[in-house]
Amino acid sequence: MTNKKPASGGREGSLKVRVKTAKKRTTSSTLWLQRQLNDPYVAAAKKDGWRSRAAYKLIEMDERYHLLKPGQRIVDLGAAPGGWAQYAVKKVGTNGRVIGIDLLDIDPIPGVEFTVMDFLEDDAPERLKEMMGGDADGVMSDMAANTTGHKKTDHLRIVGLAELAIHFATEVLAPGGFFVAKVLQGGTEGELLALLKRDFKVVRHVKPAASRADSAELYVLATGFRGRQD
Repeated sequence: MTNKKPASGGREGSLKVRVKTAKKRTTSSTLWLQRQLNDPYVAAAKKDGWRSRAAYKLIEMDERYHLLKPGQRIVDLGAAPGGWAQYAVKKVGTNGRVIGIDLLDIDPIPGVEFTVMDFLEDDAPERLKEMMGGDADGVMSDMAANTTGHKKTDHLRIVGLAELAIHFATEVLAPGGFFVAKVLQGGTEGELLALLKRDFKVVRHVKPAASRADSAELYVLATGFRGRQD
């Protein structure tokens, strides 16, 4: 399994696959399928054995900021289909622990413990600590709310998810831990950043190359967790 980023350009990169609209397929689903078929990261993920193209987003962030290390305990929120957990377990090794939680079942990955859980449940932090054998070294979230097509509404929904993930992270992280979550550009994430800056030493926005150029998607990455506030 390789971590190399997909190549771009050249003759192959210029050949676009066009998908005809079928009777039972909407225009939007046809466009989505066409984009998938022409996405070099989708093709690379299939070739390299990753569960999803999203794995390359985490790979890039980890290579730039050295987030994942042997022996760490990592929680993956909204883990389906498992691309981030798949990469994380490779980095933390047999002495580490990766737990992925989702509302749906996920196909097994060697070394990863998946559990069906709502991280908003009151006892979720303690249950996860028991499963990990202690506090987490990192909390990762690639969760995205269902879109409505209304940019402002969609932005507020995903920022709301990120805020909930931050509150969860502050309950399970060990001092020095990291947090990463998907957000959307929109100018209303000030409260979210204020929360992170209160609890973490360094907070930054990151736009991995694997995030589509025409997407408002980016990630907030916070490192150096200060510890739980009384």
